Amino acid sequence: MTGVAGDPRSAAASARRLGKRLSWGELGPRLGSAAVMMAAALLTTVWGGILFGLFWFAAALIILREWQALVGGPRGALPLSAGGLALGASAVLAGASHLVGALASLVLGALALAALASPARRTMAAAGILYAGVPLVALVVLRHATPFGTLAIFWLFAVVWGTDVMAFFGGRTIGGPKLSPRFSPSKTWSGFLIGILSGGLLGLLVVPSVADKPRLLVLGLVAGALAQAGDLFESALKRRFGVKDSSALIPGHGGLMDRLDGFAAAACFAACLGVVRHGVDAPGLGLFSW
Repeated sequence: MTGVAGDPRSAAASARRLGKRLSWGELGPRLGSAAVMMAAALLTTVWGGILFGLFWFAAALIILREWQALVGGPRGALPLSAGGLALGASAVLAGASHLVGALASLVLGALALAALASPARRTMAAAGILYAGVPLVALVVLRHATPFGTLAIFWLFAVVWGTDVMAFFGGRTIGGPKLSPRFSPSKTWSGFLIGILSGGLLGLLVVPSVADKPRLLVLGLVAGALAQAGDLFESALKRRFGVKDSSALIPGHGGLMDRLDGFAAAACFAACLGVVRHGVDAPGLGLFSW
C-alpha cells in the first residue's frame, strides 16, 4: 500500500531511499581519489628504494598529525618535528634491516610526544606515533625483503583492496545483520564475508608460482579479517572522540587514517609473520614459502 502524505512510515522509507542514493552518489569522488592513491602506491612499490620509503614516511607523518588532532594531542611545529624525526629514523633503520633500532626510535618518539602532551592526553599522544610508525616499519621491511619484496606489497594491495571494495558492494547489495552496529552501522556480516573471501582469492593472483596456494588463501582470509578489524578500531576511536572522519584531506574518503586503517593492520600481520618465520632479511620468503 502506498504511503500517504504525512505518514511517518512513508517519510522513514523516503529517508532511507535518499540515504542510499546519496551513499551510491559518493562513488564518483571516492573512485577518483582511490585511483590516484592506488596509482601512487603501485608506482612507488615498483620503483622501491628511497622513493618507496619517502612515500610511506609522508603517509605516516600525515597519519600522526591526524591522530594528534583527533585525540587532542600535541600539535604544532615541535611535536610534528619530533614525530617526524622518529618516523624518519625508524624508516631508515628498517630499510637497513635494523628492526630493533627502528622500533626503539618509535618508542623514543612516543616518549617525546607524551612529554609534550597534557597529562590527560599523554597515553593517547604516545600511541599515535606507534599507530603511524609500526606499519611504516612493516612496509619498509617487507619491500626490502629478498626475495619477494615487491610481491609481498602487491599481495597486501590485492588482499586489502579486494576486501574493502567487495565488502562495500557486497554489504550494500545483500545487506543483512550488522557486523558491529555500535562502531560502524553500515558494515554487515555479508559484506565482511564476501570481502575477505574476495580479498583472499585476489591475493592468489600475485603470489609466486611456487607458493602453497591453499595456505596463502588462509593467510589472505586472516589478513582481510584483520583489515576489517583495523577499520572497526578506527571507527571506534572516531566515535569516542565524536568525529566522522579523521580529516577532510581526501575527497570522498576523509583522512588518510580512514583509508589506511585496515591496510596498516594487514601489513603488520604480514611483516610479523614473515620476520618470525624467516628473519628480518627475508620476510617475503617467510610469507610465501611453506
